[in-house]
Amino acid sequence: MKKFFVTYILIPFLLFYAVPIEAAEKEQRKWKDETIYFLMVDRFNDGDTTNNFTVDVNDPEAYQGGDFQGIIDKLDYIKDMGFTAICLTPIFDNDKKGYHGYWIKDFYKTEEHFGSLDKFKELVKEAHKRNMKVILDFVANHVGLKSEWVNDPDKQDWFHDKKEIINWNNQKELENGWLNGLPDLAQENPEVKNYLIDAAKWWIKETDIDGYRLHAVNHAPVSFWADFAKEIKKEKQDFFLLGEIWSIEPTYIAQYEKAGIDGFVDYPLNGHLRTAFAKPDQSLERLFTVWETNKEAFENPYLLGTFMDNHDTVRFTRAAVNNNLHPGPRWKLALTYLYTTPGIPIVYYGSEIALDGGKDPDNRRIMDFRTDKELIDYISKIGELRDKHPSLTRGTMELLYEKKGMAVYKREYENETSVIAINNTKKSQKVTLTDKDIDADKELRGLLNGDVVQSENGEYNLIIDRDEAEIYFLTEKTGLNIPFLVILGGVIAAFILFLILARKKGRKTSS
Repeated sequence: MKKFFVTYILIPFLLFYAVPIEAAEKEQRKWKDETIYFLMVDRFNDGDTTNNFTVDVNDPEAYQGGDFQGIIDKLDYIKDMGFTAICLTPIFDNDKKGYHGYWIKDFYKTEEHFGSLDKFKELVKEAHKRNMKVILDFVANHVGLKSEWVNDPDKQDWFHDKKEIINWNNQKELENGWLNGLPDLAQENPEVKNYLIDAAKWWIKETDIDGYRLHAVNHAPVSFWADFAKEIKKEKQDFFLLGEIWSIEPTYIAQYEKAGIDGFVDYPLNGHLRTAFAKPDQSLERLFTVWETNKEAFENPYLLGTFMDNHDTVRFTRAAVNNNLHPGPRWKLALTYLYTTPGIPIVYYGSEIALDGGKDPDNRRIMDFRTDKELIDYISKIGELRDKHPSLTRGTMELLYEKKGMAVYKREYENETSVIAINNTKKSQKVTLTDKDIDADKELRGLLNGDVVQSENGEYNLIIDRDEAEIYFLTEKTGLNIPFLVILGGVIAAFILFLILARKKGRKTSS
């Protein structure tokens, strides 16, 4: 009885002080709101050992056993971290040792090491049940050396003459040269163009996938991509095309946006991200400069895919290791930036456990699910905030403060204002914001560490520990609600009186 009484008394206080941070009214999810988990099929999870006929876990350039069933088995794991989409390396039938998927033999068959077409359809259906989208890596530039087309006399005009790319600034060489020694397709040939477009459309109709990550976009003509995008967009409403172009020049990349490709892997930002967060006390200002440049170059910069690393780069963890630093804090700060700035975060599998790795193929190690969950829990938390608060995905961005790794920036969308503070320095930092930065006489309520900063004399004093970040939302000041307390006191008094009378009645009955 006593326990029940205490609980009853505490409930109103708990309700009173647990003031929620209301997100702006939720709109239909768009691609700019997604968070993508990018995985290499063969290196993620082995769910079906019956297709392990040439697996060799001791050879980093051989198949390791990952397959469609393994991904299905881990969809809840991915979703629980807050990811809303998965992106897979190519799944088509490949040459021997084509574990990565880029040596395609047949565009209409799945790689036998990964599973059947029906199993892949099951993967898409299971993802959709969880409200997750599926993106496939599509290769239109080349085929594998063992493709039947290479030695088919009727298809000799399907390829450019074998030539190495010497001058990487020469667009003609990029489009006609053999990338990494692989047979280069002549997309200007109508037969080749139609084959690639038909194959891409077939996968959409057959499996109901939601997007393509387009490999090596600038190695095929802009005119081809214009025709490709036009035809693909007819197959499924809101189908997403994400282009990969290894360039740091936004204006060069943007010409392919005009051809109909929706977004691009943000290589202009990536190098600066890796430099900024590899160690403390590095200026973050360049990150915001790149955003301003991207905003000018692209029609929709919110569809750029921001990332720290992928299957073609040394893993970001290696940068921390080389600097004799624990990778966990490095990853937390970097991911906080990715999740709270414009663009679609693309997180490479294993980042959630700070997986290490050098150059290819060392950056493609098999995933280890037996690990410490601290970083996973952090990703889950920032993923939840990103999903709930549209200012983090759709809002404007304004840098309020930056000094040698301490940055504070603001994002606004409709009636929601978020303020993000990242301390990438070796010391605790104090930053004072004024009414010129954000509205006065309110409070900033932090949802990562629970920090609450109220406006005092028109100023907000943010104090952030080293290697820490906080995501604040601007709310009305909380304080004592006198009318509520009066009513609450009356309720408590009435309840106490009820208990006294009930106890007296109980004594009389027992006597």
